[in-house]
Amino acid sequence: MNNVTTVHFSAHGDSSARIAEQLRTMILNGEYRPGARLRQEEVALRFGASRVPVREAFRTLAADGLVTLIANTGAWVSRLSLAECDEVYQTRERVEPLLLRYAMPGIDDEYLDRLASLAAQMEGTDNVEAFLRFDREFHLGSYERAQTTVLGDLVSRLWNTTQHYRRAFTLLLDEHATRVVHDEHHMLVEAMRMRDADDAERILAGHIRRTRLGLARHPEVFETLH
Repeated sequence: MNNVTTVHFSAHGDSSARIAEQLRTMILNGEYRPGARLRQEEVALRFGASRVPVREAFRTLAADGLVTLIANTGAWVSRLSLAECDEVYQTRERVEPLLLRYAMPGIDDEYLDRLASLAAQMEGTDNVEAFLRFDREFHLGSYERAQTTVLGDLVSRLWNTTQHYRRAFTLLLDEHATRVVHDEHHMLVEAMRMRDADDAERILAGHIRRTRLGLARHPEVFETLH
């Protein structure tokens, strides 16, 4: 009996993880917009699963900051107001530089070359979705080697909640603003290569602040996305 139960839950767990991963990718890619309702029966049909692993996948995505669950009502793709987004970005301005400082002792030259390559790839593409993928890998990758118990998960969740708004902001950038973004990426890599944590923190905080202020100048983003 115990063996049967174990297999049963393992199967649900595998299915739940698969559904969560695919939904995560779809949400981050903008296939589901902020505020879109996720219906259990539709998701279950789409992925050929029962409702149990779908519910578990929704809970996983809620923990990631991508889905909002409302008791006895349902699940929606998380969305932010301008004020909420401003608060998230102000939080990022303060915690991400600290997380980067924690990570820097573990970043070697080979790893820095990888980050420099991502910065170059961002600069070399006109495709917004490709830029967003490289940008996410660049920044979250720069934190990978931080030895922390709290900050890493917090930052990942904050990035998830702002993905849609980062896409909208990127589409608004003119040539000069785009040049500044690329320059900051290169400057950040150089500061890390010089092992100058103070300069790296300053550059990163300014980089995040620039997006926050840019979004504040375009409140219409929060109307068109919802």
